[in-house]
Amino acid sequence: MASIMEMVGKRSSREADFIGSKVTIFKLSVAEVKRIQAIASEQEKLPEEDQDELAVVSTVISSSVEGGSELKREDFEAWPMDEIRKLSTAIMKFSGFDTSAAEGKPD
Repeated sequence: MASIMEMVGKRSSREADFIGSKVTIFKLSVAEVKRIQAIASEQEKLPEEDQDELAVVSTVISSSVEGGSELKREDFEAWPMDEIRKLSTAIMKFSGFDTSAAEGKPD
């Protein structure tokens, strides 16, 4: 049996679909969630036409997809937005967040 201290920094992972392939996603840590919430909060303060959805979803993906930390904004801009949203939503669900409001679905 492992001590709780041995578990610090460990993360669960699973595969997720992304543009017809599989990628490995990891559950978000508390620190990553706080960083994403801060970015989302900053975006919500801006007028709607100035909000940058890509800033939020790219942070989610960069934080939790294997190899994601190497991605640049240009990489995200090369992919279809709906595919980026689907992957970001899969990560949020895997991390235990209710994404129904963000998807426009009732609870």
